[in-house]
Amino acid sequence: MTDVPTPPPDLDADHGAAPYLREAVLGAIDGTVTTFAIVAGVAGAGLPISVVLALGTANVVADGFSMAAGIYAGGRANMEDAARRRAWFTALVTRDPDAARTRLSRLLAARGLTGDSLAQATEAIEQSRSAWIGVLVDGTDAPSTPTPARDAVATFLAFLCCGLLPLVPFAVGVPHPFTTSVLATAVTFAGIGVLKSQWSLRRWWTSAAETILIGGTAALIAYGVGRLFEG
Repeated sequence: MTDVPTPPPDLDADHGAAPYLREAVLGAIDGTVTTFAIVAGVAGAGLPISVVLALGTANVVADGFSMAAGIYAGGRANMEDAARRRAWFTALVTRDPDAARTRLSRLLAARGLTGDSLAQATEAIEQSRSAWIGVLVDGTDAPSTPTPARDAVATFLAFLCCGLLPLVPFAVGVPHPFTTSVLATAVTFAGIGVLKSQWSLRRWWTSAAETILIGGTAALIAYGVGRLFEG
């Protein structure tokens, strides 16, 4: 029997994903994977702990900033493209409303509206010029508010926080730091997976296992490459 998700207690409440969830998850996974991959590679090569700390810290700061910069640049590009499309469709609604009406009708028809329902929905949206232009720009999906600077900050902070965790056992000098780092990294991956599951229909342990598998594969590859250069 197929599992049916339990409905929220308040159906009128906003149960969408938390702000910046996508960026935070991306930054957390990438930070943990890349840093632990470096740890595994250096450990596999049998290099000193000082090398692990130097390379790992450099990766967290530089790669985290690079990823955040990419998120920011991509967000800005999307904003500029949306502005260009809005200007074009604003001119179309003003200059050729019949063509704009045809585009609107096609968008609604693509979502399954037909006959009188299609005509009524098209007419209703046309009553608001801003809604008309908004649907043409964004399709029939609800428009999102781009926040490239905040997305970049969320990405960097998540990358930094999770990326530093595999280095902690080496920094504090615990016995068997690599083993402890493996355990800390696995727990981090599991935590990220559990976090993702809060906005998903998947079971929390499935999401956690998938994240551990992704990170573990990257780490095993890096460790194997490191072993090739051992000694």
